[in-house]
Amino acid sequence: MSNIPSIPHRTIVAPNEGPHLLITGGVHGDEWEPMAAARRLISLFEKSIERGKVTIAPVVNEAAFARAWRTAEDDVDLARVCPGNAEGSITHRTAVALTSLIQSADCYIDLHTAGTRLSMLSMSGYCLHRDANILDAQRRMARAFNLPIVWGTSPNLHGRSLSVARDANVPAIYTELGGGGMCSAQGTDDYVNGCLNVAADLGLIPARSPENRVKYIVEDDRDQSGHLQIQHPASVAGYFEPAVTLGDVVRKGDTLGAILDPLGENPVAVNCLDDGLVLMLRACPSVQKGDALCCLLPITEPGEVRIRG
Repeated sequence: MSNIPSIPHRTIVAPNEGPHLLITGGVHGDEWEPMAAARRLISLFEKSIERGKVTIAPVVNEAAFARAWRTAEDDVDLARVCPGNAEGSITHRTAVALTSLIQSADCYIDLHTAGTRLSMLSMSGYCLHRDANILDAQRRMARAFNLPIVWGTSPNLHGRSLSVARDANVPAIYTELGGGGMCSAQGTDDYVNGCLNVAADLGLIPARSPENRVKYIVEDDRDQSGHLQIQHPASVAGYFEPAVTLGDVVRKGDTLGAILDPLGENPVAVNCLDDGLVLMLRACPSVQKGDALCCLLPITEPGEVRIRG
């Protein structure tokens, strides 16, 4: 196992017994708010933890972070190859180390953003676990995190941190926000507060009473729900000009935007494939054929909504 990279992390142990919460950032190397939030959380938990323990890994994928890119030099997505391969490339070996951390925990928060090429509304998500008790724990964690959107998605996606947690029966959530290559101070604050909210709900730190920010709760067990990178793929390469913004409600057949050639001629329309709320949108105008341009949350009305199947 000597070729398995060591993921830098800090474990803070309370004087009283309780659950073990794992928090990770930097599974992708171009997601900055999770890294900033995780570093702040180390000192905050050192001052406030009363029960259990917390393990925090701000930068899981150091090889990708060194490139300021989603992936390491092998161009393999860490969130697609878990639980990894000890004899594989750097990303496969990092997946082995991440899997070990997840399997050691009692509950798990994986912090993400939309990175440099996409932009997203703020959300917490979970897989629709087949074990009712774990599913209920995940629902509670996602709501406690207190971002505007809560999204439960397909239990059948593999290769991810959450699929490792699913298979180990570790209640787990992931979060998304921001993107476009920026590190938002508000996004970092939201992640710090969200993790503290979950820790308080688990009894690790003193209780907190934040104002409820949850606006939408959606559960969608369609086969590829939650797979952001395959939604509304570009039919051609070119320059993408969106005609919508994050949070817009659209209907099937509406225009999402157009892909232009270098002279702005011969635009190729991009149309909505379903009804929904614009959850994710391409932030980088340069697109290749097959790049994801938009992801819709399957709701069209404001307020809390539950969809299952």
